[in-house]
Amino acid sequence: MPAGGYAWWYVDGVSDDGTRAVSVIGFIGSVFSPWYAWSGRGEPNNHCCINVATYGKGGRFAMTDRGSSALRQSEDCLQVGPSSMRWDNGALIIDINEVSSLPLISRMRGQIRLLPSAVTSVEMPLTLDGAHVWRPFAPTARISVDLEAKGWQFEGHGYFDSNFGTRRLEDDFTTWNWARYPTATGSTCFYDANRCDGSVLDAAINFDEDGNALAVSGPPKTPIKRTLWALRRDTRADVGTTPKQVKAMLDAPFYSRSVVQTTIDGERVEGVHEALNLNRYGSNLIKPMLAVRVPRRKNWTF
Repeated sequence: MPAGGYAWWYVDGVSDDGTRAVSVIGFIGSVFSPWYAWSGRGEPNNHCCINVATYGKGGRFAMTDRGSSALRQSEDCLQVGPSSMRWDNGALIIDINEVSSLPLISRMRGQIRLLPSAVTSVEMPLTLDGAHVWRPFAPTARISVDLEAKGWQFEGHGYFDSNFGTRRLEDDFTTWNWARYPTATGSTCFYDANRCDGSVLDAAINFDEDGNALAVSGPPKTPIKRTLWALRRDTRADVGTTPKQVKAMLDAPFYSRSVVQTTIDGERVEGVHEALNLNRYGSNLIKPMLAVRVPRRKNWTF
């Protein structure tokens, strides 16, 4: 990992009944860690974490910035301190052992299993020079969640991707909206971003159950109601239809994650949507706010 760079491996899942959701992100060079930013970003391996968030009744959030002694990597496994993500016979197994941050400080422990319908070969640069890359490993998947907390055992639809970069996100983007929607034939992903140089990323990709990808001309960008922090966001929707948030997940001053319902090619779908404002994230006011929820634990011994 070069100085200033980052990698993240992202998983989300929504229960079949829509009442609960989960997200897990393994970071090296944690892009949203104030400690990585304040360090000057010279040592990405010294700022790693496995971020876990649960959404629904009793939902919690854990994101501990850890030093390089907590990081172990192999071809099939990423381990950061007490938690890990690993491939095992075609499934992604996530073992969680974290402590959630304010306002509900408690142990988050258990296992999440994600089973892809297929693993794609897609890799898409997000900037013309390839400084940022999106790698959607498993746009279509099933997820099984088994955490040591009442009610946090469920199955649902899931997703797994990764992003890699050699520069700060805020150096190249002002805003982006991303979404993944399960469909009757697989999944559809949208990646829309405004770059700092004035150019635009406008990507719509259909994935079938076998992982085959087809770039398509998606329906128009359509606004979604602003978040509690007044964050602008949009997604794709057929003409004459209005997308709407059906489940709140993460709502921060610069970032939103939620379950959104929209209509694509006549099919009503519900999937995970995120909106990111990098101008807001770049503000010096945001970093101290983040530090309250993202503790730094430099030392770790296996």
